[in-house]
Amino acid sequence: MKTTIKCVLALCIAALPGLAASQAAPWPSKPIKAVVPFPAGAATDILARLVLERVSKQLGQPIIVENKPGAGGTIGEAAVAQADPDGYTIMVHSNSHTLTPWTYKNLSYNAARDFVGVIPLASVPMAIVTSVDKRWSAPSDLVRAAKANPGSINYSSSGAGGATHLGAERFRLAGGFTATHIPYKGSAEALREVLAGRVDFHVAPLGLVVPHLRAGKLIALASTSSKRSSALPSVQTTVEAGLANSQYDVWIGMFAPAKTPRAIINRLNEEAAKAIRTPEVKERFASMVMDEMLMSVDEFGDFLKADFETNRLLVKATGIEPN
Repeated sequence: MKTTIKCVLALCIAALPGLAASQAAPWPSKPIKAVVPFPAGAATDILARLVLERVSKQLGQPIIVENKPGAGGTIGEAAVAQADPDGYTIMVHSNSHTLTPWTYKNLSYNAARDFVGVIPLASVPMAIVTSVDKRWSAPSDLVRAAKANPGSINYSSSGAGGATHLGAERFRLAGGFTATHIPYKGSAEALREVLAGRVDFHVAPLGLVVPHLRAGKLIALASTSSKRSSALPSVQTTVEAGLANSQYDVWIGMFAPAKTPRAIINRLNEEAAKAIRTPEVKERFASMVMDEMLMSVDEFGDFLKADFETNRLLVKATGIEPN
């Protein structure tokens, strides 16, 4: 019996180095899951797959994209917030990450506390567009018309509480005029009403309106982003047009659960930046009318803090009631 026990102990001791080695396997040693809280085919999903395919090759491990849409992205976020912070679950999300805490109540997670920002991947340029029949050529023309006839101006959005709604409200508040909000079920429908002349303006993603701009059916009064878009460098920003505090940035970024080791976060930041700088990805960004938006982990953290506050104040100013 004693001999048997000694043999078992010897085998256990011999196995310990291998067990320790397996526990200390360098990251990544297995596939990574990337949650996208929007449907397959959405802009965030397309961008995530584009960048992560490259990152996967660089890391030498599969990155499996899992779509968890619903409730403005909060269903997918809740799943990631509960995941182990081991670097094997990440998330690619939009600026809705900093907006939904103020437009949804009773969330099961805290967007600011339960996630760490890895890197912003791209900005989505937005522009104030109107029909050429309106004969406006600058934001000041629209503001002047609205103030001359209070209550006469309306605008469309792809849905209440979304980026197109908040972008328009940011512009309206900066311009100090009143306008009637008409929400639709999507940007295509909202834009159609502008093209038909039934709606005065719409804040739309440039990728959606560039064909209409080139065809001479719409005019872009200004970009609502912080900087001019590389797709339309001649179009000024609303801030350049003299409207302070009017910018509204729409972006897509990568996140991980809070407490994910900083070394892993730094590695993901480096690999994603490397992927975005490749000619192939740059070319796809251009075709999708998106601009790269690279930051360090710390820079992105500061950016997120500011964006949470911007959206908090904006939602409060517009009087939007949380769902």
